[in-house]
Amino acid sequence: MDDLIATLIFFFAVIDPIGTVPVFIAVTSRYEDKIKRQIAVKATLISAIVLLFFVIVGEIVLTAIDIPLSAFQIAGGIVLFLFALSMIFGESKPEEEVKMIKSGSETAIFPLAVPSIASPGAMLAAVLLTENNRYNLLEQAQTTVIMLSVLLIVLVFMLAASWVYRLIGNSGASIISRVMGLILASVAVSSVLAGIKEYFVI
Repeated sequence: MDDLIATLIFFFAVIDPIGTVPVFIAVTSRYEDKIKRQIAVKATLISAIVLLFFVIVGEIVLTAIDIPLSAFQIAGGIVLFLFALSMIFGESKPEEEVKMIKSGSETAIFPLAVPSIASPGAMLAAVLLTENNRYNLLEQAQTTVIMLSVLLIVLVFMLAASWVYRLIGNSGASIISRVMGLILASVAVSSVLAGIKEYFVI
């Protein structure tokens, strides 16, 4: 049970459903409610497809190019740590991705589905938490269900975006994003240490 809760927190941190709300509002500000709902569903489906691809094929690709999972775990942890630092000290996720929208990319795919929902951290998590040598099929299935559950939370938040945004505001979303960044930094360090341990044991 503790592992499942940890996995849920991990995916919640890297996907950041609350931080997606300001991005969704900015993307859909010019559309009527029906179109907003369609964009929310489309963005969630695309994100699910992208992350499921990494769950199914990610490790196969690494094996094909002869990269040990421990090396990927170390590299992934470093990338996650840098990603977390950008969430803590740099512009928060909402602020950074809203800037992408202002540059003219106003679609459900970019920046909403990628990189807002299916973020680089979420892609790495999808691979690391479904590693064949560490997790059996049942555990991988449970991880996949948890990941999809977080995406469902994202969809609910987007459908209720106006209410959520009125409740927390841009400042609230920024604060939550930074807290998620701190959690993610801790997870990233743990991933690097576990990867180093596994590499030298092998």
